[in-house]
Amino acid sequence: MSIPLNSQQVLDREYLEIRGKIVELAASLDRLERAEGCVSDDNRMKLISQGLQILLEQADQTKAGQIQMLFSRVYEDNWRNQFDI
Repeated sequence: MSIPLNSQQVLDREYLEIRGKIVELAASLDRLERAEGCVSDDNRMKLISQGLQILLEQADQTKAGQIQMLFSRVYEDNWRNQFDI
């Protein structure tokens, strides 16, 4: 059985990857802002904004689950019929 890492060890291990993902996200948002046209009314942009709010405001350990549900469909028993599968 392995011993769980403490928060400092997790930060030491994950910092560069997290930093890279934040830079990548910022670059994507910059490209959207520089591009011609406007997507502010696009529902996907609203979902991205809500996801960022969850990251910034939630102080619990369920951020990943909340964001996963934000970008997911509600389960429907007849999904196969809806997609002709």
